[in-house]
Amino acid sequence: MTLIHKYVEECRAGTLERCIGRMKSGWAVVGDPQIREGYCLLYPDPVVKDLNELMGPHRIQFMSDMAHLGDAVLTVTGADRINYEILGNMEPALHVHVIPRSASESEIIRTKPIWLDDWEIAPRFDKSLHGDLLKRLRQEMGF
Repeated sequence: MTLIHKYVEECRAGTLERCIGRMKSGWAVVGDPQIREGYCLLYPDPVVKDLNELMGPHRIQFMSDMAHLGDAVLTVTGADRINYEILGNMEPALHVHVIPRSASESEIIRTKPIWLDDWEIAPRFDKSLHGDLLKRLRQEMGF
């Protein structure tokens, strides 16, 4: 079982504090840590190994939900663009990273993958710090 399976189970149970809400294809959640303010993820439900396991309308729905989450992150954060990344290297289950990017980022990291940034110093999700972000994302997505 991967962490993605665990998080989907917590979303279903209503115990994942950073869960934004249920989408048609899965669960939108606020990322932990917040490597960029507004960093989110989309987990499929049910969990599958990778995007290639989703067929036809299920794949289309997942990609549509991904874009809808990205639209909400873009609006709420005022970012210049959204990066979408599906990796599966560390957790071999489908999940997409929705990462707001901004021209105000340092020149060192602005044009590089977010994975090269220092994740150790990024703030952990904390409802007292990120509750307003969670609320605004829920409102923007219609939850």
